[in-house]
Amino acid sequence: MIRRSDNGRWALPGGGHDVGESISDTMVREVREETGIEVEVLGLSGIYTDPGHVMRYDDREVRQQFSICFRARPTGGELRTSDETTAVRWVDPADLPALDVHPTMRLRIEYARDGSRTSPYIG
Repeated sequence: MIRRSDNGRWALPGGGHDVGESISDTMVREVREETGIEVEVLGLSGIYTDPGHVMRYDDREVRQQFSICFRARPTGGELRTSDETTAVRWVDPADLPALDVHPTMRLRIEYARDGSRTSPYIG
């Protein structure tokens, strides 16, 4: 997990999609950029959005936030911080309750860890 430099909260790595990338390439790049870890995509965990999570930008653009979460496994690299992170670490699931994690991010993590789920979350 990463500790974000903009708000100090713990989160999964992520970010914006670049022109010319596949969605899975975006995930691999963002994980590498924010953590130093190379990963292999294993599958889709879920697609998340909240109609109440609307972002207003300085240029007056308004967007409803959404995120696509993947399952992945590390294949190389070494943990390191970036301009967007103040800390990067592997987190034991037992330690999650003590971390400052936004409730919507916690939902994504709990869903991904739920072994009884047989299909990705869409909602």
